[in-house]
This record gives sequence, C-alpha cells and structure tokens, in this order.
Amino acid sequence: MAEPSVLDRTVAALEPLIPARFRSDIPVVPVVRLNGVIGISTPLKPGLTVASVARSLDRAFNTGKARAVALAINSPGGSAAQSHLIYRRIRQLADEKQIPVIAFIEDVGASGGYMIACAADEIVCDGSSIVGSIGVVGGSFGLQKLIEKIGVERRLYTSGDRKAMLDPFLEEKPEDVKRLKAIQEEIHRSFIDLVKSRRDGKLNGPEKDLFSGEYWTGNTAKELGLVDLIGDLRGVLRQRYGDKVRTPLIVDRGLFGRRLPGVFSDLRGAPDLAEDFISAIEARAIWARYGL
Repeated sequence: MAEPSVLDRTVAALEPLIPARFRSDIPVVPVVRLNGVIGISTPLKPGLTVASVARSLDRAFNTGKARAVALAINSPGGSAAQSHLIYRRIRQLADEKQIPVIAFIEDVGASGGYMIACAADEIVCDGSSIVGSIGVVGGSFGLQKLIEKIGVERRLYTSGDRKAMLDPFLEEKPEDVKRLKAIQEEIHRSFIDLVKSRRDGKLNGPEKDLFSGEYWTGNTAKELGLVDLIGDLRGVLRQRYGDKVRTPLIVDRGLFGRRLPGVFSDLRGAPDLAEDFISAIEARAIWARYGL
C-alpha cells in the first residue's frame, strides 16, 4: 500500500482545526421544528402553514451532505388542508433530494400533526407522547336564541340555497348537518388512505379503533404500529450517526437576522386584538382535547 502523500498528511493534520460545520467527515442532520396548531394564525401568534415552513424545509433539504432531515413535531392538528400541504411539501423534497426523513414527536403528534409525521420514513416518539387522533372534527355555536333574547334581528341576504349553511345565528337544519358530515367523511377517508399507504405493513390493530379518532400514548402507539421507535431526537441521532453528529436547527430569519413569525406575516398595521383573542381560544381548545 502506497504511503500517504505530503498533501494527504497535511490535510489530516489540519483537519481537527477545521470548524465542525466545514468538515466532511462529520455527519449532518438538519432539524426543522414544526410547533403549534396548524392553520390557525394571527399576527401575534402565527400557526403552522405551508407558507410559514416552506423556506425552512427548503433550507434543510438543501443542507450540504445532509445524511437525513429531522422533523421535531409538537402539534395537536388543525386545518386538514394545511396539514396535507405541509405533508406533500416534505414528501416532494425528500423524493427530489433522495434524503431520508425522521419525525420526532414530542408532547403531541395528533390529527394533522400525525399526518405531517407520516411524511417521514420513520416516526420516533417518547413513551408519554400523545399520538393518533386520525379523524376529522368541526364545531360551531348556536346563537340564534341569544340574539333573540337581547332583541337583535338577524338579516342575511344570499344568492345560493346553501350559502348560509350552518350560520351560527340561524336554526340548524338537518340537511346542512348531513352535508357537513359527508364532507368530513370524505376528508377522513383521504386521511385513512394516507396513513395506510405510509404505514403499509406496520399497522397492528382493528381499523375501527385505529381510525376512530382515538389517541394513545407513545408506548401504545408503537404497539399499534403508528410509530416505529421510542426515543428522543438527540439520543436516536447520536446512536445512528455517531456522537459527533451535527444537528443544526433550521430557522427562517429575516433580512437583519431576526426570526420571522411566518413567511408572509401581516405587517399592514396593528393586529386585530379581538381576532387574535378568538384565535388563541380556538388554539387552546384544540390543545385541550389532548389534556395539554
């Protein structure tokens, strides 16, 4: 075997002095945090949308010599459409860059949060994480008796028989509820098909339970095949890629280095505090479904 050249010996001697981020022998796994309710967003409290995470995901998958991309998920769900759009963006980038994806569920990965986790090739969670809730939920209030009691008359003008469907200030109609449930069933079926395709051969339990909207702890979720491993981000990545693995947190930042609340934040003026307050209540209610 030929002896190393002078250049090779010089490079080897200088390598320990090179900053870790510039060294080719140290594995890199960029981390993207996906926290919060999906879709519910206000200027003061931005939620998860495809717009708010797109740039972070792009940067993660374009990280030089990345061995994988890690998703740190802590979400109780929210908008079905935004959940699916984020899921699709992750899968598109993973397929395009041919980089494996590992999802790490923290406190909760439920409903839309679990849908996003399914974009990963492997799902890891803590034994006490909340996982599942594969279903669709919607709600409103019936305020018609309240406005009648305080002497307010509802005046609503529409073009289209269904335009005022499920208006909270009008009496609920059975045909409107039936129509809403049909839409929910359609979304639920798409969710079920997605989980089946991504967890093919791994699910272990009756479908009537798995897809009932019920949720479980991480330990039970592993038994049911909803997740692959019990663990945490740091421990799993160090075990898999070595103690020196770099896990840079990918954060979207503005022109002067400040973290952006969302990619397209509303900067047109003072936030609508009433709207922000209502959105905060809605977000709190979604978290509360899982005892959090």
